[in-house]
Amino acid sequence: MLDLYLRDIRLAMRAGGAGLTGVLFFLAVIVTIPFGMGPDLNLLARIGPAILWIGALLASLLGLDRLFQADREDGSLDLMILAGSRHMLPVTVFVKCLAHWTATCLPLVAAAPLLGLFLGIALVGAVGAAVAVALPRGGLLISVLILPLVIPLLIFGVSASYGAVAEPDPFTQPFLLMLGLTLMLAVIGPLAAAVALRWSAD
Repeated sequence: MLDLYLRDIRLAMRAGGAGLTGVLFFLAVIVTIPFGMGPDLNLLARIGPAILWIGALLASLLGLDRLFQADREDGSLDLMILAGSRHMLPVTVFVKCLAHWTATCLPLVAAAPLLGLFLGIALVGAVGAAVAVALPRGGLLISVLILPLVIPLLIFGVSASYGAVAEPDPFTQPFLLMLGLTLMLAVIGPLAAAVALRWSAD
């Protein structure tokens, strides 16, 4: 599994700038929204955490279509499905999600503190990527499939961010709920993605 993790990170780096593209897109969203909202500093201070999370959410969706696509094109995805037992394929999916998160989402974490739990986006995104892996241009379909599923993460993430910067707002409860959702997705996401991959291979 460590070899698979390192292999996927190397492939992401060779593909060129997936993490940098996400950071640049994230920064573009953060920079352009204040221009559209105007110079009201009080308004910008109120919506700042929401802008950060929405920008990071959209940026993290950029590379999801490549999560399984390269493996499908070179035939290694078929080998993973055939060689892996029913219990090992979800573990393989989880390792690939960790590698994807390291290569594409970790730079976002560095660019925006407190966003480390966007691993949940990769875990939900794996399901969408597995469903759309057989389609020639499934990138848009992945976004449409997973956006409704990540809304709870977005809500609790924004609430936790408000709690971290605004004294009366609670931080612990939304943060723990977001952490619980991420842990739940760490179990459900790879299992659902493994089922979708087996279905697409049939």
